Parts: sequence; structure tokens; C-alpha cells
Amino acid sequence: MGRLKTLQEWLDWQTNLHSLSIDLSLDRIKIVYNKLFPQGLNFKVITIAGTNGKGSTIAFIDSIYQQTKYKVARFTSPHLMQYNERFAINGKIVTDKVIIAAFNKIESVRGNTKLTYFEFSTLAALIIFSTEKVDIAILEIGLGGRLDSVNIVDSDICAITNIDMDHMEYLGNDREAIAKEKAGVMRTDKICICG
Repeated sequence: MGRLKTLQEWLDWQTNLHSLSIDLSLDRIKIVYNKLFPQGLNFKVITIAGTNGKGSTIAFIDSIYQQTKYKVARFTSPHLMQYNERFAINGKIVTDKVIIAAFNKIESVRGNTKLTYFEFSTLAALIIFSTEKVDIAILEIGLGGRLDSVNIVDSDICAITNIDMDHMEYLGNDREAIAKEKAGVMRTDKICICG
């Protein structure tokens, strides 16, 4: 996509790439993820799911790791003021240039796979964190858990914050159904902390 020069041009283009803004599935992103990371990721991952308290939990964990020798990254959504807020390394938000480089890398392997805006941002986060050689990345689930694009990664530890009635049109009509979707971030023989 040589014609896309600015971050805003990329974001506008991504908004229109897929016919749906939310398309819960790991099938599309898995194709591109496997091309980008055939050997897997080179850093540890903590995934945060839940309804209430995800942002606070991420901020708390990020703050703790910033007091150590580890290089820590965080991926959150949505952003409040500018898109770049979604990606931070050791507390510093990444630049447009870094994000655009990640988008170009995604586009170089994407082929005909139509990714959503959020799938692009998830893959960009993984590329940025890999390129920057972070030790630990804290990834926030955007919607649900089981079929959220962040769940393409097998986390080393996950946390599930309080669960409430949210996104019922996608996740189910009762707390149990919603909890089951959010529990999809859990992995066999890996630590899960529940709020």
C-alpha cells in the first residue's frame, strides 16, 4: 500500500477493508499471524479479559514491571485521544512511524485476507513488541475472549476481571454465557487469575 503515507490514511483504509467492524473469528487473523510469526513470539504474554477493571489491571501490572529490569509493553483499546495510545513500551507511547512500519509489514504478507481494524491493531502490536524486543507484553482483550483477535496468542498468564452483562449481541444473554466466552483466554497448564 505505497499510496498510504500517514497513520490517518492507514486507519481510514482499514476501516473500509472489511465489510463488518466486528467479525468475531480467529480464522482470518490466524492466516496472517502464522506468516508473520512462524516460530511464535519472542516475548512472554499476559492477557487481560473481563468486563470491568481491565484497564486498571493492565495499568497496575505495567507499573510493577516498569520498576524492574524487564522491558514491558502494553496493548489496550480503545484509545481516548490518539490511536498511538494503544501501544506503549516502558510507559512510552509509540510513534506514527513505528505503527506505519508495522502496518506495512502486515500488508506485505496479508494477501487477500480481509482483516478488521482491530485485527490490524492486534497484529501491529505484536510486530512492534517483537521488533522492540520486549520481555513481557500485556494484551487487553477487546471484546469477549475466545474469538477476540488478541486470543490468537497463547498467553503465559491470563487474568479475567469482573464479568458483567456486556456485548450481549455477540457474547450471550446471561452472565454464564458471557463468562464462558471470556474464559476462552484460559490455557491448559497456564496460570489464570480471576477477579
